[in-house]
Amino acid sequence: MIQRIQTVYLLLSLILIGLMAWLPLGEITANGDIFSFGIMGVNNSQTGELIVNGWPLLAMLAIIELVQLAIIFGYKNRVRQMRFATFNILLMLGLFVVGFIFVRSSLNTIGDGAYGFKIAMSFPFVAIILNYLAIRAIGKDEALVRSIDRIR
Repeated sequence: MIQRIQTVYLLLSLILIGLMAWLPLGEITANGDIFSFGIMGVNNSQTGELIVNGWPLLAMLAIIELVQLAIIFGYKNRVRQMRFATFNILLMLGLFVVGFIFVRSSLNTIGDGAYGFKIAMSFPFVAIILNYLAIRAIGKDEALVRSIDRIR
């Protein structure tokens, strides 16, 4: 059912991942310039021009959001819901890998420098924990339904 605790976990996870689209993910300092990077790509902080396009991050984020919505509204099939949630955890881990590769390749384009991540980059970690808690709650619901079926 949609009013269960796992739905709260999944909605919080959806909101956190959605916030990543609006918040900056970090900064790169190279050649005396400061660049900010987010889901859309790497921008020069002073001029605002787009240096590197961030379509891989945007694509990963969109896929994660769509799968998260499928999990929330797939409450009638709890086993599939747990599988999708596990798959979404793997996608969120992949988001970190893609983000790190994106930053490293951006450094090659911009020039050598230092980079730092902001708080928004930790949102997938929290979302992974929330998805895990949702999987546990869905599993408890499935066990309860199976125990009731056994009594009949």
